Amino acid sequence: MQETKSTCPYCGVGCGVVIESEGNAITGVRGDPDHPANFGRLCTKGATLHLSASPSVTRQMRLLQPLVRATRTQAPAPIAWDSALDLAAHRFAGTIAAHGPDAVGFYVSGQLLTEDYYVFNKLAKGLVGTNNIDTNSRLCMSSAAAGYKATLGADAPPACYGDLQHADCLFIIGSNTAWAHPVLFRRIEDARAARPDMKIIVVDPRRTDTAACADLFLQIRPGSDAVLMAGMLHLMQRQAWLDTDYIAAHTSGFAALQPQLAACTPERVARECGIALADLVQAARWFAGVADDATAPRGRTLSLYCQGLNQSSAGTANNAALVHLHLATGQIGKPGAGPLSLTGQANAMGGREVGGMSNLLSAHRDMANPQHRAEVAALWELSDVPAKPGKTAVEMFEAAADGEIRALWIACTNPAQSLPHQSAVRRALERAEFIVLQEAFAHTATAAYADLLLPASTWGEKTGTVTNSERCISRVRSAVPAAGEARHDWQIALQFAQRLEQHLRPGMPTLFPYADHQASAEAATEAIWNEHRESTRGRDLDITGLSYARLDATGPQQWPLPDGATHGRKRLYADGVFPTPDGRARFAVLAAQGLAESPSLRYPFLLTTGRLRDQWHGMSRTGTVARLSGHGGAPCVQMHAQDMARQGLQEGALACVTSARASIVLPVAACAEIAPGQAFIAMHWGSEWLGGQSAAGRSLAGVNALTTQVRCPISQQPALKHTAVKILKVDLPWQLCAMAWFPEDEALRARTALAALMDTFAFASCTLFAAPSASGADAPARTGVCLTAAGHYAAPDALLERIEALLGLASEGTLRYADRRRGQRRAARLVPSAAHNTLGALLLAGDTLAQHWLTGVLQNDLPTTPYGRMLLAPGAKPPRGTQGAVAGARQVCSCLGVSEGAIADALSRLAGDAAARLSALQAQLRCGTQCGSCVPELRRLVQGTPAQAGAA
Repeated sequence: MQETKSTCPYCGVGCGVVIESEGNAITGVRGDPDHPANFGRLCTKGATLHLSASPSVTRQMRLLQPLVRATRTQAPAPIAWDSALDLAAHRFAGTIAAHGPDAVGFYVSGQLLTEDYYVFNKLAKGLVGTNNIDTNSRLCMSSAAAGYKATLGADAPPACYGDLQHADCLFIIGSNTAWAHPVLFRRIEDARAARPDMKIIVVDPRRTDTAACADLFLQIRPGSDAVLMAGMLHLMQRQAWLDTDYIAAHTSGFAALQPQLAACTPERVARECGIALADLVQAARWFAGVADDATAPRGRTLSLYCQGLNQSSAGTANNAALVHLHLATGQIGKPGAGPLSLTGQANAMGGREVGGMSNLLSAHRDMANPQHRAEVAALWELSDVPAKPGKTAVEMFEAAADGEIRALWIACTNPAQSLPHQSAVRRALERAEFIVLQEAFAHTATAAYADLLLPASTWGEKTGTVTNSERCISRVRSAVPAAGEARHDWQIALQFAQRLEQHLRPGMPTLFPYADHQASAEAATEAIWNEHRESTRGRDLDITGLSYARLDATGPQQWPLPDGATHGRKRLYADGVFPTPDGRARFAVLAAQGLAESPSLRYPFLLTTGRLRDQWHGMSRTGTVARLSGHGGAPCVQMHAQDMARQGLQEGALACVTSARASIVLPVAACAEIAPGQAFIAMHWGSEWLGGQSAAGRSLAGVNALTTQVRCPISQQPALKHTAVKILKVDLPWQLCAMAWFPEDEALRARTALAALMDTFAFASCTLFAAPSASGADAPARTGVCLTAAGHYAAPDALLERIEALLGLASEGTLRYADRRRGQRRAARLVPSAAHNTLGALLLAGDTLAQHWLTGVLQNDLPTTPYGRMLLAPGAKPPRGTQGAVAGARQVCSCLGVSEGAIADALSRLAGDAAARLSALQAQLRCGTQCGSCVPELRRLVQGTPAQAGAA
């Protein structure tokens, strides 16, 4: 067995991993105990990375060879790499010659490595001569970047993870850290345990697992973030809690902010935010670090924030308002103090560093600055680089829909799932004359629109660097060769660029002099990275003192680390000097525009989106691991129970969620975390998992069919968090539940085939499930697939027969019942074994009420002998005497497959205080003893599950 140190490809915490491999196969993964981000810890997603890279997943889900479509309506066919790249170069060159460089666009990803990003940026801005290159980081971090630049002068998070150990107050706003950045949340728990007096304030419209740890929880109304923070600053000024010396010595613009602050009286702010005035005062006092004893030193406050602030039409204003609090109280540049944005993707920071966005240039240079453009042109040995800002993410697809952009190159991202206003996005993909998709996974929603599909390497195969939320650069290393014919992202971009040069710069020296290193991916990526490093010389993120060799020898390093420095800088601005013309930080007067869409009589609910604990983005990777589906494995819309009652909705009933742009259908679930008048749908549910067809015959495109394209005017980040909707009960009397176990070599292919049928129904979802006992380092020997659907009328027999065939229900040993007149059809396949028969597959069509107990029989491998032909009986009531035996429950601990029902049963027999019961629960069931991602939920269950009389 070989071991290779690398970095997790998921969120911006940037955890180090140790990849275990044998030959060309990845066999295991564990946390790197030496990495400064995680010290050996991993979350559920990181701990199952090896399962997403297994040979069975690779065979079923990876894009393994270049493919081309003769027409959009045809299936793609194999094409040789050279022919594919020649075709791409010919089509892009033709478009540029006919319509100019701005007729093409590149849409890339925060999942790319820094080296990949650099080549793409140079390709677009240097070779093609367009700034039409943007990234899915525009959807998550552009408001944070704009906020830093507006106030501190540069897109540079000033604090670090180590500040958790020194903070007296932790201010978490717009972030469910416990789910979105679980390993960092473990560090918060450690800091709290070491320093119990540390105060934690959590601000969020939802009462999340992060909120459960708070000393003060502010459940504000959506969109009132900037108002809240202005109100806190108003109070600090009124109560003389400001650091006036710091304001005078190191900032500018505070006087200009006064009219805005004066309007934010505490009474008005408390009313607009929907919180108690006393809580507002307490939050301001704790943030300011003012103790009751006036002689005590000022406490130190660290802020953590994420998409709740960023994904807003006032995203930049939200970020600036938070930085204002730190500047006004001197809470920056000190251990335990400062704003720290939590990056959404593994290398969104690296993309910003190389200038891989439509309004940026390399090394935090400004496109509007002629000197900065000249510096980049000189580095690339060009006369100039384009000055006109390019199209941002949403603008790029709007331009494609309008015919302005005619050719698109999409790399390592899935815009047909993740961008807002999906009907507009899909119009763009349909109208674009030529689309190249560079992707590791074959079945993303965007793949259906691509003319040319190019297979890219992915985690475990790639080599390069990434930068995490605290400016820490880590190495990514390959443990196995790229699967099939896949090539590295930088390599594909480079080979395309060299061909395109023959059309655009014939006879001229190449702009991409890395071909000498093609024999070694490591040498090539190092050459690319060295050029990027040189671009940072003298800049705020100067890394000229860093090298691959130094990273290999000393491990991850924070920037800046200029030539001659012995180590990177943990925190910035300790000297009070900022990268602005006068060296002062700025209080930026920005208008907070509030909600992109406010509730109305027609659309009375406010929908927000967010992450599930165990899933990632569009689930192209995490969706291949059945174990990760147990915690929140099926699409639903969450509502407050009072709203459900008013709408006549029961738990699990189907509801139609409609915005000004589209409608989708999905089950409804009561949720105590949500305030009345609000709703929540997880961001992951795209058309790969959630489908159906509207009355007009249009395919339903997942959650982002609903969301608005309205953007922050400064950052151009869309307001994915704020969508006005109506939610109505939908009457789909004919329903379907079909599920089966498959060998792991067949399950994902079967799910893909079943998911392709979703649009034949008015509603459908197709997901994975795992056995409740799935545990250990190895993947379970089998994986479950579940298709649920509903319609106005019974589905045709041919369609049901197709589904039965895919589930293995066309074989001998299948029990059947059919009543065509009533639209009823049921089938159950029994699996014989030495001990007893079990249920291997079932289909319930028409009346699906029995799924509530049959699911337990199938998933728990219960003997089917006691049920006999009752397996085909209609109705919700299980056979007499078996109710308890077949009850299923949601999975809480993904690592060990521990269900909520098992936890509740154990807690009912455990006495003592909350800490003692949690400790005893973990000792008994071992839940929460592996990655720890479920510990916040375990605490909540302990608090909410009383012990029975006589419990031990």
